[in-house]
Amino acid sequence: MTSILFEVSEARASSAAEFDEVFLWNETATSTFQGPLKPSLTQLGQVKPLNSDFVRIALAVLAADRSVLRTRGGSDWNKRLFDLTVAVDHPDIWTGQATRLAGIVGFLTGDAWSFTLVQSDPLTPTKPASTPDNTRRAVLLSGGADSATGALMSRHSLSDGEGQILISQFSQPAITKVQKTLATEIERLVPGKNQTHHRIQFTRKNRRMNGTEFKDEWSTRSRSILFLALGLAAASATETPLWIPENGFASLNPPLGPERRGSLSTKTTHPKFLADLRQLLTDIGAHGDIVNPYERMTKGEMFRSLADTFGDDVASAYLSKTNSCSHADGRWARISPGSSCGVCFGCLVRRASFHAAGLADRTTYLSNDQAGKSADYVKGKSIEVAMRDFVSAGISDAMIMAMDLPDGYSARDAHDLCVRGVAELAEFLK
Repeated sequence: MTSILFEVSEARASSAAEFDEVFLWNETATSTFQGPLKPSLTQLGQVKPLNSDFVRIALAVLAADRSVLRTRGGSDWNKRLFDLTVAVDHPDIWTGQATRLAGIVGFLTGDAWSFTLVQSDPLTPTKPASTPDNTRRAVLLSGGADSATGALMSRHSLSDGEGQILISQFSQPAITKVQKTLATEIERLVPGKNQTHHRIQFTRKNRRMNGTEFKDEWSTRSRSILFLALGLAAASATETPLWIPENGFASLNPPLGPERRGSLSTKTTHPKFLADLRQLLTDIGAHGDIVNPYERMTKGEMFRSLADTFGDDVASAYLSKTNSCSHADGRWARISPGSSCGVCFGCLVRRASFHAAGLADRTTYLSNDQAGKSADYVKGKSIEVAMRDFVSAGISDAMIMAMDLPDGYSARDAHDLCVRGVAELAEFLK
């Protein structure tokens, strides 16, 4: 069991010797986190207090997930035990939901969690940023093809005088360049609508408050929970739905093989995770209006819907500006940050989706240069063999029955969606 404290008070964090790890989020140089976002979240507007609390909880979960190493054996990872204490503004409300919260986070990371919610010291009051009155929805814009599709289609659906908020989070400059490019393209392709773009840089520092180095777990299955919490915070300021566009096939997260449980992607957009989180937040009075408009579509079907709306050439050019690579930050391997390997899960599904939608893929993939300086890097990142085995095996009834599905999502619907997703991959991998 790893005991962890998350605080916004430097005095409390500095004196917390009984914890294995301590994370501090404040506006001083001693903060464990780097980025301009303040704990008050006033840059996002008048955020609901319980949504501010959820941002702290999400940040604490992500920091803990990243800082405690897993013990690996083959494709199976150990279940870690976390005892997480988080300083929030409304501990009385959250304490009654601690068990539900632990179950939801455990589903996301595969670990065992326990939460203790304690009273936070009050923050210095600051004036919140103004938010447009005509905002219809908020949309997460990661820089990937799915979020880019959702953001463009969302703006296209707005009536005159309506607007949307885009929320982007980044930890590396290469990705924020993609996000900025896409936001500009969205405005160009659908002119005359209002749009606000929040770009939030947020990372955990390498060193603790005492100067020693944190451990660094690379898997971080919780990596998108903070993104989701920040999106909900921004949406709460305007009381609008939050779109988290993600193709339903990846969201269901079927395993690549019998020894790999849910290894295609993270579970942050899994329908059960979203349904359970939505219900918890709604029950306590927080803003929990989360929508995945592509929950029942494959990525290829998403691409096709975009092309049907804007035309093949526009869709091809726009989608090719996105980045779906799981290894976009390749600087440690002397690979240019923002490059697309072409052989990870994200890249293979992306390439298959262009193919399925009948669109030209103008993306530059490192895998296209088999004899180049990136050859060894690409070989080390490739899951093409595992993907071919997965496609060859197909979708079994046992696989579907083992899925955790929320109420209203039938096993038949999940099976049909997975079959369509596998068919897109199979056609591409021929």
